Amino acid sequence: MSTLQAHQDGATDVVKDPTINMSLEVIVIPVADVDRALRFYRSLGWRLDADYEAGPEFRIVQVTPPGSVGSVIFGRGVTPVAPGSAQGLYLVVFDIDRARADLVGRGVDVSEVFHNVYDSGVQESVDGPDPERRSYASYASFSDPDGNGWLLQEVQVRLPGR
Repeated sequence: MSTLQAHQDGATDVVKDPTINMSLEVIVIPVADVDRALRFYRSLGWRLDADYEAGPEFRIVQVTPPGSVGSVIFGRGVTPVAPGSAQGLYLVVFDIDRARADLVGRGVDVSEVFHNVYDSGVQESVDGPDPERRSYASYASFSDPDGNGWLLQEVQVRLPGR
């Protein structure tokens, strides 16, 4: 079955109902030093799922954040992109203050909590959590040793269907 989805510009898309579930399970992040990255992510309490080395040109490591069904892969010969170039990686947490405090306690340099406003027509970050404490609206950020950028996002009530 399919439906038509109209856009503001008058265009329409045919949206077909899914017939097969697909689960996003793994993202790949580029790192320069596999051992350093592994020490960092393990220091966050992330589970080590796999560490396989086929030779000097290939090593793959998979780690999983606590409570996550999705994992992170990094290694040597795993991706051609520059180390530290992955940005906007979201970690959804129920309590952003508690999650931030946990990371800080583990020695991670985490930003203060912030929220975004769009009053000027562009996204601007403002200090503090969302004033109404809406889900999906409060953030804190940190980077791994290579500069890959992570965002903690507070979600206490999920949108329907999620």
